[in-house]
Amino acid sequence: MHRQRIDKWLWHARMVRTRSDAAALADAGYVRLNGKRIDGNSQPVRIGDVVTLALDRSVRVVKVEGFCERRGAAAAARALYRELTTGSGSEASASLASSSKVAAPKTAAN
Repeated sequence: MHRQRIDKWLWHARMVRTRSDAAALADAGYVRLNGKRIDGNSQPVRIGDVVTLALDRSVRVVKVEGFCERRGAAAAARALYRELTTGSGSEASASLASSSKVAAPKTAAN
């Protein structure tokens, strides 16, 4: 298998709970394929493509690593992609803020 419909792949990779949810996200424009907004849920995805998915509280960026015929266990689903995002935006900005804090200089009053 060299390609698969984006709605089917999102469902097999367990990005969404149902295939109809995957189709609705794709049709509404919440899915990007290689940086370009897709125009429908039947758009083919290939190995090596980068999928950006805007969910309720996060944006996930993943690289397609494989396909499967049937939706399987979560461990099998994780083998279908490689996560390119390091965490949610709030976690990333919080870690950046904590790493950039500078200790206050010591004065006689301290």
